[in-house]
Amino acid sequence: MTDRQAARPSLIGADDRDTAVRRLQEAYAQGHIAHEELDEGLRQVLTVRTHDELAAALASLPEETPDRTVTIAAAAGRIRRRGAWRVPRRLKVESAFGRVRLDLSRAVIEHPVVDIELRLGTGRATITVPRDATVEVEELSTGWKDWHYRVPRHPRPGGPSIRISGAMGFGRLRIRHARR
Repeated sequence: MTDRQAARPSLIGADDRDTAVRRLQEAYAQGHIAHEELDEGLRQVLTVRTHDELAAALASLPEETPDRTVTIAAAAGRIRRRGAWRVPRRLKVESAFGRVRLDLSRAVIEHPVVDIELRLGTGRATITVPRDATVEVEELSTGWKDWHYRVPRHPRPGGPSIRISGAMGFGRLRIRHARR
């Protein structure tokens, strides 16, 4: 490697840019930055080219907490996540009444282990996991019906591990693997 190559700054990729945009959006949603700061930060993040410039654009943000729990809650009605949504490392789902459907088959799963904690009153819950995922149901208490999960005959290695825990009142949890 020549001195000229060593002095050249490393360029950022699309993943770095996407992560930076997500951090800005989370900081805004949590009230750490104002709308104007979000606009300026997005403009900077979308135009910078090097890691040093990206770090400078994100310097005013609070440190990222990778182990924080994201909560999805509804008193009544449905909770539904599907498509290309980003699955956090720890997800807590709370619903007093209503149906819960989490489809992780096309979701963006960045962690090798995902913990899902269910706190459900009444209503059914269906969780669809990727074909190559492994599922562990740990410490899930049910008040009325047991949970239902059939381990695939030919599991595919290499996928994320989905750990499910929590409490359900009157309802049934169904866990299934995606067909595609």
